[in-house]
Amino acid sequence: MVSAPPLPIADRWFARRELDEGLTLLWEPHVHPLLRCNIWRVAGRDASLLVDSGLGLASLRQAARDLFEADVLAVATHVHSDHAGGLHEFEHRWVHAAEAPALSRGEDSFPVDPDAYAPKTRQALAALGYDIGGGLLTAAPHRGFDARRHVLKGCEPTRLLAEGDVVDLGDRAFEVLHLPGHSVGSIGLWEAASGVLFSGDAVYDGPLLDALPGSDRQAYAATMRRLLDLPVRVVHAGHDPSFGRDRLRELARGYLANVD
Repeated sequence: MVSAPPLPIADRWFARRELDEGLTLLWEPHVHPLLRCNIWRVAGRDASLLVDSGLGLASLRQAARDLFEADVLAVATHVHSDHAGGLHEFEHRWVHAAEAPALSRGEDSFPVDPDAYAPKTRQALAALGYDIGGGLLTAAPHRGFDARRHVLKGCEPTRLLAEGDVVDLGDRAFEVLHLPGHSVGSIGLWEAASGVLFSGDAVYDGPLLDALPGSDRQAYAATMRRLLDLPVRVVHAGHDPSFGRDRLRELARGYLANVD
């Protein structure tokens, strides 16, 4: 087997875009869409909210230190490594109680080396539109980086979340919705006053993954039925572009139509 050429070193690992006043989207542009998580930062009066934290290949806190000058409440919508890789960098690390053991042990670590995926898995991903044959990274975050050695860094959560809990920023408040299916402890953060939902991987505008270890299609279907009735204005998801209520209902109905 011929070795792949070394990856170039990225000049900057994270990209960002200001969407609304106080809302910033960050992402890792050199990561394949399969593992390229949307990282959301919401500014509040008393604290800022961080929704998910990327793969942890480079320091999110250092790269976006200007956004994290206030107290940061870092919430993981679930603890798959594309969403929880940078969580260990923050003092306040909040996850659903069902995800806590996996976070502590760093269990849900998805490889960034495509050779680590079995042929059957690669074929299944390609059938969903996630062809990883060309690699999962187009650059390296720093010199000496070895994709074969990268694993999720486990850490202890500092608060265990449950359905109905509130993440309070002082002038904004987000209710925790337990939305299992993709994972057992997947959550969304819902602000009824604005109609904003941060949905993680409970729903996004792309191929939904429901055959991972810990996934549950029947629980996913129940989550979709719940989302059908949620009066959202905009969904900021864990992957792919944001969308409105009509698209949310289309996605939910599409999933339900294919549940066994």
